[in-house]
Amino acid sequence: MKKKIVSTCLFVLICLLPALAQIQEPIKFTTEFNKLSETEAELVFKATIDPGWHLYSTELPEDGPVSATITFNKMEGAEPIGKLTPRGNVVEHFDSMFEMTLKYFENQGTFVQKVKLTGGAYTLEGYLQYGACNDENCLPPTDVEFNYTGEVKGAVAAKPQAEAPVEKKEQPVETVAAPQPTAEETTPEEKPAGVAANDLWTPVIDELAAFGQAEESHAANQSLWVIFFTGLVGGLVALFTPCVWPIIPMTVSFFLKRSKDDKKKGIRDAWLYGASIVVIYVILGLAVTLIFGASALNALSTNAVFNILFFLMLVVFAASFFGAFEITLPSSWSNAVDSKAEQTTGLLSIFLMAFTLTLVSFSCTGPIIGFLLVEVSTSGNIIGPAVGMLGFAIALALPFTLFAMFPSWLKSMPKSGNWMNVIKVTLGFLELAFALKFLSVADLAYGWHILDRETFLALWIVIFALLGFYLLGKIKFPHDEEEDDKVGVTRFFLAMISLAFAVYMVPGLWGAPLRAISAFAPPATTQDFVLDKNEMQTHFLDYEEGMAYAKRTGKPVLLDFTGHGCVNCRKMENAVWINPQVKEIIDNDYVLISLYVDEKAPLAEPIKVVENGKERTLRTIGDKWSYLQRVKFGANAQPFYVLVDSEGTPLNKSYSYDEDVPKYIDFLKTGLKNYKK
Repeated sequence: MKKKIVSTCLFVLICLLPALAQIQEPIKFTTEFNKLSETEAELVFKATIDPGWHLYSTELPEDGPVSATITFNKMEGAEPIGKLTPRGNVVEHFDSMFEMTLKYFENQGTFVQKVKLTGGAYTLEGYLQYGACNDENCLPPTDVEFNYTGEVKGAVAAKPQAEAPVEKKEQPVETVAAPQPTAEETTPEEKPAGVAANDLWTPVIDELAAFGQAEESHAANQSLWVIFFTGLVGGLVALFTPCVWPIIPMTVSFFLKRSKDDKKKGIRDAWLYGASIVVIYVILGLAVTLIFGASALNALSTNAVFNILFFLMLVVFAASFFGAFEITLPSSWSNAVDSKAEQTTGLLSIFLMAFTLTLVSFSCTGPIIGFLLVEVSTSGNIIGPAVGMLGFAIALALPFTLFAMFPSWLKSMPKSGNWMNVIKVTLGFLELAFALKFLSVADLAYGWHILDRETFLALWIVIFALLGFYLLGKIKFPHDEEEDDKVGVTRFFLAMISLAFAVYMVPGLWGAPLRAISAFAPPATTQDFVLDKNEMQTHFLDYEEGMAYAKRTGKPVLLDFTGHGCVNCRKMENAVWINPQVKEIIDNDYVLISLYVDEKAPLAEPIKVVENGKERTLRTIGDKWSYLQRVKFGANAQPFYVLVDSEGTPLNKSYSYDEDVPKYIDFLKTGLKNYKK
């Protein structure tokens, strides 16, 4: 009997999982009503926030994400004192996507609203509304309702009454929905007024789940792999600089000669030497995280002051690579470490030799390491610096080990020469180009408007054109050797690539999207002159209106649950929808309906609905579309794309944030194929 009960429970749970899979509960609130005196009290809203999510504070700019606000539906025997106030550790930073400074909570947050008790019986009824986002999704504006009543001493009190104890009740976020009812079980109260008999609101969670769940975004993991390979490339480039390449044969020969009677010991020492290099650089990456802290690394990506410092640092590094001066550590440091290595034996001696290498080669590796640490630190990934240094160290250490294992390879090593200085100067041009990215963030933060998109592109065009001319031998720097006019084949092809890239950016001066550098250039909204707005056709902002048009024209529908404050919604539009093939499919084959879940325009009158056994009030157009997304599709995060026919039946699995254009095209074409069936 017990086995049957357990089996039944498991079966029910498995059936319910598809309906629950896309509902997110990143914020949990508790509310308190604390009486400070007989005439004053405060409403306290305490939030517990999942890692990676931001709970936005109060009074944010109009075009930004949803601000926290409080609304009183009923207030008797009391009146508010001041405004809703955030309390606790509020993070403040400039957001380059919104182009404004934002304030938010991480991990925990508190909002407080003080009220004055005028005496006698009191009633406080209303709701706190808040917005929250992570790096991939945003929640629609969400309400936390409260209702407190009581009585206090006062001028109109009939008789004295002891102070009421603190009232406390827990209110989980109401967007966390239990499995939605089927069409037969749905009561009229569970649909907004005016559409009770409209099948367009009928839940289709099971039908949507039958196509399979939308693939989860692996952006975080991909980001770590990108950081690792960036570090790996940086390490490979560092190998070919004048400070590292000549040291390789000297170091390998030292290990082999020291252990000439025991070749295995020489190889083992070389392995330990390489491992020591890895340990040293990984410790450096971990130190960056420990010094700045996890929350600081997240803030670095958009902090204006830090970005100005990063810009100046990269410019200095570029000047160093151009030959203006050498960035070196005090020679006494490397001499002291080298002397200590000679006095010791075993593993410590090898480790100190590796440490000596890092000090001696700093003039070449320092700018590369500095750029890597700046770039990965501002990625917002806590372990990014360590992962980047791991990739850098592996690339730097591997040749020492391989040449120790295969000494004959040393004979085939290219000899040192001017080609290594060419690599340094090329890196100088690249660091100068990337420095502008950080200056752009600061420019947006302070509103200087000195580095709008067209200015940024003009500078990049000049930088990469000059790099091309340098590679062709038309420009010389202090450390370049005087050679004949011949240009090697490798330099010729690199020059061609650089000049072609400069030409590629030219149309961007007139508004071309330039997707290849969209992650580096300022947003298109900063551009003054744009020839093509590239707007979608047949675009509706009302669900019923768009569905009626689809029925008349016999077309399927692309439902776009979005938000004015949804950063990744804009990324999808700028990176995916702008693709000509995607745009053509949507314009010609679909009816596009964009439903903004944070639209503040009020409904003609508030609508009472019952959701998960609780009564809720829909007050704005955004509330209505958010409710539609939850009750019909069982999801509450944006961006959220779903393909349906004119009756509201799904045609494919849903699609969330993923900038893979071919995958999005397949998503659209699969929906069309199923619609034609």
